[in-house]
Amino acid sequence: MKTTIEISDPLLRAARQAARRDGTTVRALVEQGLRLALEERRKAPAFRLRDASVAGHGLQPGAEGLSWDALRALAYGDREGT
Repeated sequence: MKTTIEISDPLLRAARQAARRDGTTVRALVEQGLRLALEERRKAPAFRLRDASVAGHGLQPGAEGLSWDALRALAYGDREGT
């Protein structure tokens, strides 16, 4: 299949030099690189977010339905939350 991609000039120059040195083509280098990148992604474990939940009974009375700004003001008071 034919496609068009944009590659930075320095990267393309380096790819052409590597292809000449190795007796191959830029196309073959691109295909090899894509295969390696896809394989690495396949091998990488899925990101798992640790359970950071806390014990409690939900929101404070009166906090349900508040905007994010109002919740932040309730949580941080005069400290601005930053």
